[in-house]
Amino acid sequence: MRGRPEEDWHTGCSLIRPGGMHCGGRGVIINSVNRGNKLRGRKPKNIRRYKEMRKLIAISVALFFVFGVLIALNPGETQARVTFVTIGTGGITGVYYPTGGAIAKMINKKRKIYNIRATVESTGGSVFNINAVLAGDLTFGICQSDRQYQAWHGLAEWKHRGPQKKLRSVFSIHPESVTLVAADDAGIKTIQDLRGKRVNIGNPGSGQRQNAIDALTNAGIDYKKDIIAENAKAAEAPGLLQDGRIDAFFYTVGHPSGAIKEATAGRRKVHFVPITGLDKLLAKYPYYARAYIPIKFYPSATNKEDVPTFGVKATLVTSADVPDKIVYAITKEVFDNFETFKKLHPAYSVLTKESMLEGLTAPLHPGAVKYFKEVGLLK
Repeated sequence: MRGRPEEDWHTGCSLIRPGGMHCGGRGVIINSVNRGNKLRGRKPKNIRRYKEMRKLIAISVALFFVFGVLIALNPGETQARVTFVTIGTGGITGVYYPTGGAIAKMINKKRKIYNIRATVESTGGSVFNINAVLAGDLTFGICQSDRQYQAWHGLAEWKHRGPQKKLRSVFSIHPESVTLVAADDAGIKTIQDLRGKRVNIGNPGSGQRQNAIDALTNAGIDYKKDIIAENAKAAEAPGLLQDGRIDAFFYTVGHPSGAIKEATAGRRKVHFVPITGLDKLLAKYPYYARAYIPIKFYPSATNKEDVPTFGVKATLVTSADVPDKIVYAITKEVFDNFETFKKLHPAYSVLTKESMLEGLTAPLHPGAVKYFKEVGLLK
């Protein structure tokens, strides 16, 4: 005969005397042999519910992970997509590379505002940069003003391809001097003394190569016959000169230059060779202008005074296909922070905002025009 059920507060089950225990109203009878088991103050596990909870937790974790991945891959309307832009420069020891780095640094500081991420690429120089920009492989490129002129008009390397009408100017940067460096022991005092010497004129695709050829041609020297022309990159030339493998080299660069400092600081004494008699050259090529090499930057060179030469300007170019907002952002950051920009490299010390709109042949990109009109640099 069953006695009166009593509720066990530990288990939530009814104790049924003398037969056994009835749990959860499910008709499960626990044999009285279990009565001797000591209760440990916790509820017996419900296996089915436990398994269901584990399933729910696993599903929740999986959904949370998938949701997080989707958010990362597709930010949606609350987070605009970042646009990646690449600036083509030159050798890492020249001025183009730090120039590109300075521009990238400025725009990256405002990444949350413009949603633009800029990176810098060391390249073969002006010709490479122009072609890569037009092909869409680079967003921006730094090139010499003479190379910009030639590309726009379909001259020199672009003679067989015709005028490059998608090329667009953004702004010009620092002046660049055609610099001729020679070893003191090579007996080179003037450009005429280069005859029969081993001279590096620059790698194909660099702006300096054509400048060297123009300088030689103006002096009546055929670079194919009258000198032993080497085609090394500008960054390699200082080492070649110090090692005695060349007698001189040309380099079109803004001053001071790390490569030129390297060339003048070695055990082999070197000097700058003046390039004069420029009247015909300047009359023939409107993008050239007289320039000089400031000797104060190179105390190890054996020259005592500034050295006359000619030069061009470094310019920033892009393609007509690049969106206006990207070009506008780059232009705005450089010009709005002009004094900061000038301090980033000694070659920029002579810059003015007005001079940075000179030396350009290709039409200004609409994004640059918008900014220049806003600040009154263009009407």
